[in-house]
Amino acid sequence: MPDQLPVAVVGAGPIGLTTALGLAHYGVPFILLEEDAVLSLDTKAGTVLTRTLEVWDRYGCVEEVLAAALRIDEIGDIDKSTNTPRASVQLEELVRDTRFPFVINIPQHHLEPILAAALERSGKGSVMTEHRLESFEIKNDRVVLFVETPDGRKEIEASHLLACDGGRSKVRDALGATVAGETLPERYMLIDVVVDLDVTNARDYPYLAYFADHSEWMVLIRQPEYWRFLFPLGPDQTPPDEEGLLAKVRQFIGEVDRMELHGSVIYNVHHRVADHWSAEDKVFLMGDAAHLITPMWALGLNTGVLDASNLPWRLAWVLRGWATPEVLAGYEQEQRPVAIEGSGEMAEAARKYMSHQRGAVTAAGSAWATAYTRTLLGVRLDVEGEGDWSMVMTSAEPPAVRAGDRAPDLVLRGSAGPTAIHSLSRDSFVALYFTDVRRRPDIPVNTSPALKHYVVSRWDAPLDSGLRDRSLFDPGEIATGRYGVPADTMVLIRPDGHIASVEPMRPGVAEDRYTAITGRPVPGREVGDG
Repeated sequence: MPDQLPVAVVGAGPIGLTTALGLAHYGVPFILLEEDAVLSLDTKAGTVLTRTLEVWDRYGCVEEVLAAALRIDEIGDIDKSTNTPRASVQLEELVRDTRFPFVINIPQHHLEPILAAALERSGKGSVMTEHRLESFEIKNDRVVLFVETPDGRKEIEASHLLACDGGRSKVRDALGATVAGETLPERYMLIDVVVDLDVTNARDYPYLAYFADHSEWMVLIRQPEYWRFLFPLGPDQTPPDEEGLLAKVRQFIGEVDRMELHGSVIYNVHHRVADHWSAEDKVFLMGDAAHLITPMWALGLNTGVLDASNLPWRLAWVLRGWATPEVLAGYEQEQRPVAIEGSGEMAEAARKYMSHQRGAVTAAGSAWATAYTRTLLGVRLDVEGEGDWSMVMTSAEPPAVRAGDRAPDLVLRGSAGPTAIHSLSRDSFVALYFTDVRRRPDIPVNTSPALKHYVVSRWDAPLDSGLRDRSLFDPGEIATGRYGVPADTMVLIRPDGHIASVEPMRPGVAEDRYTAITGRPVPGREVGDG
């Protein structure tokens, strides 16, 4: 895209940075505008879920994040009144579904510099601090941004404008989008404390634990270098002073030999969603600009990352000429229900669960289903526009995959060695044909960068089969069993790791579905291929 106008991303918080990383991953030129001189120093957004780790893995920065984070394979649930555990979430249940069967804790002001450094390494765009968007105009083929800078007012032209500018979004106001929902009367108080609960005052709490109670609940989050505590603060309640905060901590963990306040912040609790998220296929709302979600069960930042997973590949396909602009409408169609009825309602139910109120969320149905749901792996998107979506998995065992599901990420063996399914779909659509490779199935050769084809079989492809280069060996049929589809089935996976279609194998089935989704034929496919 050498002559392509950049995509403008406004707001360099975690969602803006992740969105820019997504654009860089797909080779889309971008500019990232941030009104402040430095990245946020806020002490918030402490827990990152598995689905977000998968997105950062696709965008090439997950290992740097993990190196600075604390990995956790159990989410604790403790009744405060008795100090006894309830049903913990055991994340090892996910070992056959993802390469990241855990969640992590990392404070936002540690996370953002890591994402920014990865963005700088990409070399695909520029980050402009002290650039405040004042207004914009949508032209026929571009968006003109009017920006205040230390050197005066600038006009910047972009192909699209992605608003990651937070809950007070100027872009949302300019679009005339109204925000429906509520702001709760209670607030949340987050405090960071330096205290030893591992050796001198050993407590053996899970490093992410929820203390439920009628009168006052608490969330405990072990950060890499300190402990974080989250409490509700009543509507008319005056925030405690430093000694009061430390006393509140002792109410939950008991007496300790030494404790020091590291920092604190108070914020409001929202469940508010914009009534529309886009304008003329040129301007899009993302993250808090589109939805303000109560940050309970880590559903704030992590829901925003789902936006940053869904939109960049669509823009890349349109800008490359591989899809019509109509494919962009799928972003709001798929993500808005998740924010309104999914993350928002789940967060509110979690809040009620913590305080033993009616309407509380209940266990998802099994240890596996609970772990799958709590890590956002259970999000099924409405890919066909029929209102068929979900965030909660209820079955005792993994069911057969369906269109809209996140594709389970298992490791198979190709001709070049082990490869993960999500790695295959990192920057293209991928058609997996679950069949018997011994029967020489008619699998298209891989000539297009937009759509790749692989046969998945418990039989290894013989060297004289002509299929060795596009065959994936599945010993024990582990992947075949997890996908749960009948023999001779094609599963089409999108570049964001969600399943676009599950259909019986027939000639041209993947190509036909690709065209139906993108509005364009498969690029780079020679006549007679397949």
